[in-house]
Amino acid sequence: MSAKSLLRSTALVGQMTLISRVLGLVRDSAIATMFGASAASDAFFVAFKIPNLFRRLFAEGAFSQAFVPVLAGHRTASTQAEVKQLVDAVFSALGLVLLAITAVGVLAAPVIITVFAPGFVGDETRFDLSVALLRLTFPYLLFIALTALVSGVLNTYGKFALPALTPALLNISFISCTLWLAPHLSQPVYALAAAVLIGGALQLGFQLVGAWRIGMLPRPTRRLRHPGVKRILTLMGPALFGVSVAQINFLIDTFIASFLERGSISWLYYADRLMEFPLGIFGIALGTVILPHLSEHFARAQHASFSDTLDWALRAVLTLTLPSAVGLAVLAGPILSTLFEYGEFTARDVTLSAHALMAYASGLTGFIMVKVLAPGYYARQDTRTPVKIGVIAMLTNVVLCAVLALPLAHAGLALATSCAAFVNAGLLLRGLLRADVYRPGPGWWVFTARIVGACVVMAAFLWWASDAQALWSARSTLQRALTLAGLVGGGAAIYAGALWLAGLRPSHLAQPRPPL
Repeated sequence: MSAKSLLRSTALVGQMTLISRVLGLVRDSAIATMFGASAASDAFFVAFKIPNLFRRLFAEGAFSQAFVPVLAGHRTASTQAEVKQLVDAVFSALGLVLLAITAVGVLAAPVIITVFAPGFVGDETRFDLSVALLRLTFPYLLFIALTALVSGVLNTYGKFALPALTPALLNISFISCTLWLAPHLSQPVYALAAAVLIGGALQLGFQLVGAWRIGMLPRPTRRLRHPGVKRILTLMGPALFGVSVAQINFLIDTFIASFLERGSISWLYYADRLMEFPLGIFGIALGTVILPHLSEHFARAQHASFSDTLDWALRAVLTLTLPSAVGLAVLAGPILSTLFEYGEFTARDVTLSAHALMAYASGLTGFIMVKVLAPGYYARQDTRTPVKIGVIAMLTNVVLCAVLALPLAHAGLALATSCAAFVNAGLLLRGLLRADVYRPGPGWWVFTARIVGACVVMAAFLWWASDAQALWSARSTLQRALTLAGLVGGGAAIYAGALWLAGLRPSHLAQPRPPL
């Protein structure tokens, strides 16, 4: 596939993801207004983060990275009927494993909370509530992991739009339950747990419809000893850890934050959610699109195309994420105030969440580079190298958390995670270069200088044009929204203009190796 086609597919996934992320901001605004940064919100965010971690381990993480290359290889060398047999066998095997894991998760909820949020022990309100909520949210893992399987099938067949749009259903479920169910419950936070279950079921249902349309609807089967299943399990072992280092690092943040001031988990959550906005639109979109194509290039021994695809993706990462990181850092307070400073979410919550957002924003480019570089290994069915690198990144995060948590509190945890992301990305890049799998195209130094220079100009404008936080808090919702829209639009225009004056053109990103 040409870089132009990759760009078109990435833009499509990005647009669908954008819809979901916008709804996600509405969802988080509704939750912040209803619950603020309270004991109830801390309990729910822990209860939701745990199945979410397993979701990214089994769904978006190890499973997808192992399943898609194997499926792509079968599609290249086998008939449609044989491919369908593989899908059925994987669906059945994964479903059985997930049922067992879900049962254990529900029964062992008190132990899991003790392990993942030990700071809650002794705090009856947060501990008991988080246990009850986890028992409701853990079955989400079953729905969403099977959804990931079907998404992998659709992506392999070039159907990117539906899988990218489907997460919007979870956000719609959250918004609906927060606005209409929560007010009628004696413990309103249970509405959020209900939203998780409803959203998971809806996502799986919509994906199954998409699979049915292309003749690949998974059906349960007793024939689980398919060689493809064995190959996927072999690849998943190492990938289970390697691809999910960022999520493990976020969980370490939650572990330590449970010992910090009440509300710390919520401040980290809202900052993480805003950082996830560009991460989802750019990082997940790029990773989703390039993995099937890298796998196909490897299967066909198209080494130059493999390298060119990675080169294009890395240039796209730098072009899109560096200004996003700068914008999030400079406008952290105004963004949080505009979206969340209502009801139970106070001006102090905005300030403390902004500290975490600025720290997370510093690592945005690193997080997204991992999303692009890791497929360079998994497409070649190399799952061991990312594991070794992931161990180093995780240990880096643990050490930095211990060092930074005391002087910087929850923001120190976010900063440690950002530093670990760059360690992970840097080592992944070095491995691809040493293996001669990735050969950078010409002009990288000039290209990088243009991006950095444009970001400096944009940052100066945003710093000059934005007001003090107290002025944002005093404004009405409409005034905040209009002012923020003006800053974002103005910053984007200045960044684009600076790139144009520096000689970079949109057509450069539509070519495998952009010219100077």
